[in-house]
Amino acid sequence: MLTVVQAFDRAPIAQIETDDAAALERKLQAASRVFGDRDGWLKPHQRVAILRRLAVLMEGRRDHLAMQIAREGGKPLPDAIVETNRAIDGVQNAADELRTFAGREIPMGLSAAADDRWAFTTKEPIGIVAAISAFNHPLNLIVHQIAPAIATGCPVIVKPASATPLSCLDVVALVHEAGLPEPWCQTFVTNDNTLAEKLATDSRVAFLSFIGSARVGWSLKAKLAPGTRSALEHGGAAPAIIDRSADPGKVIEPIVKGGYYHAGQVCVSTQRIYVHNDIADDFTHRLVARVDTLRTADPTLEDTEVGPLILPREADRVADWTRAAVSGGAVLATGGERLSETTLSPAVLLDPAHDAKMSMLEVFGPIVAVYRYDDLDDAIRRANALPTAFQASIFGQDIDVALRAANRLDASAVMINDPTAFRTDWMPFAGRRESGYGTGGIPFTMQDMTQEKMILMRKS
Repeated sequence: MLTVVQAFDRAPIAQIETDDAAALERKLQAASRVFGDRDGWLKPHQRVAILRRLAVLMEGRRDHLAMQIAREGGKPLPDAIVETNRAIDGVQNAADELRTFAGREIPMGLSAAADDRWAFTTKEPIGIVAAISAFNHPLNLIVHQIAPAIATGCPVIVKPASATPLSCLDVVALVHEAGLPEPWCQTFVTNDNTLAEKLATDSRVAFLSFIGSARVGWSLKAKLAPGTRSALEHGGAAPAIIDRSADPGKVIEPIVKGGYYHAGQVCVSTQRIYVHNDIADDFTHRLVARVDTLRTADPTLEDTEVGPLILPREADRVADWTRAAVSGGAVLATGGERLSETTLSPAVLLDPAHDAKMSMLEVFGPIVAVYRYDDLDDAIRRANALPTAFQASIFGQDIDVALRAANRLDASAVMINDPTAFRTDWMPFAGRRESGYGTGGIPFTMQDMTQEKMILMRKS
């Protein structure tokens, strides 16, 4: 049995049955059986109808789903409502994408040997998808993994994070209520890492979708069966550069949103802020003043802005990193107090050492570091100095500066005057180097979950 608790106060919510090795084998066999029966594959119009019904069912359960995110995951209720809305839109996005999801013509007749031939490609589902998900968006991440699989006709077995399985179980139950036979979308609930690895590396799995730590993701990728494709989504210590042409009054809100959304537990949370010396004092004063007003409380309350970390040990770790940074010379401008077993007050660190953990590693907590700079290229060099690279931001009204930074920042996406954590569910979303492999975003995941088959016809 797995006991699910509220992230904020650790009060038990539910006890759920976990799956063992025999259950995993049954699920893999069921997925293999339905995928092996080509006559039983659902037609595109059937998949569209299921996804449309799923979106309607989720709409009807919107309040429940949002509150569940807040309880099991600790995301403040206003943000949990946004996540629920995004998840519903993501299901609709997958259905919409099927209207233009198609192969292409391969030109023939370009040589004498290719005369009198016509060739085109079709898209076929790749096969069984193993989806291993993370706790920080317990509904929307699941949708990002299962909706593309349903849309493309792949059987999917999804393993939610052991801390936040309830959102996953609810949405998969709604998938079945929407008309998808159970073998096409199954859950696998376990806190046994060996069993999770067994799911990911089984030779019957054609595609691994992994969202989580880089250490685990890269380890799993190295163990995949021959031919298994994968997409890994990890994280980083996202940088934001604030040019002297920026208006500090307009920069603070996006910076605060980027740094403290879901208590910083987002793979593209703003963590390292490089501020031009000309405006550094003004910016820092405004930032600290705004952070001091953030309401940190029970995430199920409607006015909470910052909630807890997912586990007590994560709060311990962030507190340890903060103390170490201060011991190394950084100034703790505000915050960092332990408010509960899992909750820390939002913090601002000034000028931690370049080799402090806060400067080098993903903190995944409610704290940002502010550094001063005089030369833009030096700020860019420092922003690019880590082995992780995901999303980055440049704030400024000088278009030359903004474009120079956008062209030179090592990131898969650079936001100009928007936070590093900005995302829509149809845009490409990908970490570079240690931060990930492959490209997320529902249309891009659908591409990954299919393979092209070329059909060639010769004039008789």
